[in-house]
Amino acid sequence: MDDVASVRRTPRLSLSERIAATQFGAKAHWPGGFEVYRSGTAADGVFIVLHGHVVLRSPMKGGRGFVSGIAMPGETFGAEGLAPHGCYVTDAKAADGVETLHPGREQFRAFLREQPAHAISLIGQIMAERSNLLERLQELASLNVEDRLVSVLIRLSEDTGFMVDDATLKLDPSHHRLLCEMVGATRESIALALSRMVNGGVATRAGTCFVIDTQQLATRLRASRYDEQAPLQVAKESAQAQART
Repeated sequence: MDDVASVRRTPRLSLSERIAATQFGAKAHWPGGFEVYRSGTAADGVFIVLHGHVVLRSPMKGGRGFVSGIAMPGETFGAEGLAPHGCYVTDAKAADGVETLHPGREQFRAFLREQPAHAISLIGQIMAERSNLLERLQELASLNVEDRLVSVLIRLSEDTGFMVDDATLKLDPSHHRLLCEMVGATRESIALALSRMVNGGVATRAGTCFVIDTQQLATRLRASRYDEQAPLQVAKESAQAQART
């Protein structure tokens, strides 16, 4: 998993930081599929995931949607509630067996006053997740469907709920809609990209499921992000040299 982590791994609040925050928030258990909040409603405070994961989805026309992120244990969501007159910009839906901690706006201020070191760690966590969101925007603008799928699979490999062992990720048919909405592509495009991974030895079929070798994903994503940019830089420098002459 080291190769995967070297591409991008979202930082997470440590166990001690999560424990410190429990004095300033309300714990809640959410059953699978439960809507924690809806886009457009008034936001308050921030949520910290203690167990499971929460899917952040923006509804679109025709019942479709776009998943801008998944909040995993030690990560946050709903930080819009820390802003004055905050309003949630996505729907937040719990996966199976999710536990969260919710410090409201006033509780967060008390946390900052009484335990500033832990509260600053929480702020740093929120900013790290914002940086990851900016990377997602860059991927949507510059990468093709297959490379975006690789990035999403690496992200899912950070959640033990999707993993078979330390290096393989198992996708069953129930995950296909999630993949489509995270990648921003049709089901047919995702199926074609997964088939190419099978042909390339990155994935194997197990009945109706796909098993992904995550150790091979990192090299592919690094190449798509950086190696393809090198010729563009050379071409730019060459054009500048010609202009000077």
